[in-house]
Amino acid sequence: MSDLIRIEKDDHVAVITIDNPPANTWTRESLEALAANIEDLNEDASIQALIITGQGGKFFSAGADLKTFADGDTAKANQMAQAFGRAFAALTNFRGVSIAAINGYAMGGGLECALACDLRIAEEHAQMALPEASVGLLPCAGGTQNLPWLVGEGWAKRLILCGERIDAAKAEKIGLVEEVVATGESMSRAHELALAASKQSPCSVSRCKQLIMSARDNRSQADGWRMERELFIELFSTEDQKEGVQAFLEKRPAEWKGR
Repeated sequence: MSDLIRIEKDDHVAVITIDNPPANTWTRESLEALAANIEDLNEDASIQALIITGQGGKFFSAGADLKTFADGDTAKANQMAQAFGRAFAALTNFRGVSIAAINGYAMGGGLECALACDLRIAEEHAQMALPEASVGLLPCAGGTQNLPWLVGEGWAKRLILCGERIDAAKAEKIGLVEEVVATGESMSRAHELALAASKQSPCSVSRCKQLIMSARDNRSQADGWRMERELFIELFSTEDQKEGVQAFLEKRPAEWKGR
């Protein structure tokens, strides 16, 4: 674990804070800590939602510190690229609902972190960009893959190929974030969504997330429908399915077991 990543748990929600001032940049250490923390959260049945945010009120994360790549060391670059890949793949594959509370600048690997989450809430002063090509690099942590899926090829090319920076209002308009809130309000709104997610069956949420993400794969619609039916039937082998239906019929809150 690392002092650059702080984690707190409250009821069914975990909060991960990127804490590397002044710009909350990513390091190999903090990326490895993020992956390790998410692995632990996946084993904690009490946690059903995850919020990730940046320390302070100016930066969500400015991505990697460019000094890391100043010496042109290919081996070091490969280590960082692999660390980014592992960390954000872990975030994408978190079994519950992940929410980015974008409380400031989300640049490069900072924006890619937010893109790896299920939902994104941005404060009105936030700025977002993928400026890697302006310094002879490219987004290597999912930016070229996740961004077009969310905003379409045209806007993805404007941000990546033209280096365009956008504000929170524009990000909401093009579908990069789901909601814009006032400065200082991203965590409270993210927490509301996390609590709503925690009321859902964990068994259902993990399978629904799998199905939604699989829609990105180059498969036929018929194959997607087949997967829906298979996972629907699979739920009948879980305790949560029986509990959910019984709780509804008895007009009481469900007590989920996650199994």
